[in-house]
Amino acid sequence: MLDFYKGKRVLITGHTGFKGSWLTKILSLAGAQVYGYSLPPEGDENLFDISKVDESIESFFGDIRDYDSLKKFFDEAKPEIVFHLAAQPLVRDSYERPRYTYETNVMGTVNVCECVRMSGTVKSFLNITTDKVYQNNEWEWGYREDEKLDGYDPYSNSKSCSELVTHSYINSFFGDLQIATSTARAGNVIGGGDFAKDRIVPDLVRACRSGQKITLRNPDSTRPYQHVLEALSAYLLIAEKQYEDPKFAGFYNVGPNDADAVTTIKIARLFREKYGEPEIEIKPDGGPHEANYLKLDCSKIKSKLGWVPKWDINMAIEKTVEWTKGYLEGRAVEIMEKEIKEHFDD
Repeated sequence: MLDFYKGKRVLITGHTGFKGSWLTKILSLAGAQVYGYSLPPEGDENLFDISKVDESIESFFGDIRDYDSLKKFFDEAKPEIVFHLAAQPLVRDSYERPRYTYETNVMGTVNVCECVRMSGTVKSFLNITTDKVYQNNEWEWGYREDEKLDGYDPYSNSKSCSELVTHSYINSFFGDLQIATSTARAGNVIGGGDFAKDRIVPDLVRACRSGQKITLRNPDSTRPYQHVLEALSAYLLIAEKQYEDPKFAGFYNVGPNDADAVTTIKIARLFREKYGEPEIEIKPDGGPHEANYLKLDCSKIKSKLGWVPKWDINMAIEKTVEWTKGYLEGRAVEIMEKEIKEHFDD
């Protein structure tokens, strides 16, 4: 798969984020010409700086809400392939900043789609959204790609809108321009280098490092957890396949096998087994609504593209712990490159 990207001109929005940094690293190692457009990385600890990915790419710090700046970058990069990851990605933060969330996730997507439309060079475009785009009925079976889109909270709903924006551009413009376009609706990703707030694994890492308790707000919430390299391998495959043949363009769920849609308390216990012994405390905080049960049906990407998960939840936690310990020993880049090689050589 990665041989395909050697020499390709690839533009990534949101390249300074958790998934964006991993994707940028993969493509750099593959020999792609990578152009990244994103806000500066957040926090003193962030994967973008730790991984040193900026040393081998063209990186620009800008806001996707700024169309003129984004368009100028597109014009200079002349990308063949675009991965759109830039977003306000947190549910709880979207309750605090709903307007900013919609401006970024909806109008930001409009700006990216408009730049793709006007580029004259893009052949393959992938908008990465989320499993939360669906109207969540708390079913025990996985949602399929033709289910109703209607996220509950501002983050989830704005991502539903991002999907609809993309659908409109496909119907109105991209089809005639022969720009193969897909969206990817991924489940919860975990892995080394995620320092975000209000996410279970980063919270576990912080608890281990500080010797404090890990507090779980919703211990029985079930999510389709997967290692970040699982989701990224699917994104790379979709973009490659539709570049070579537009018939592969579409809307894809990207998630783990059914057995790896697990509860928050199971994630915490697995992490504790492999990392250390932080005490687990269950303490609902009365926060805003978050889905209790969410699962994806990934039959489409498996049957149409032949993609299958490689690392189960145990391996995903093990690799996250491996990276975290390596980071604390000053070996973050080494472990990151090792895990990429292991996953894509498997």
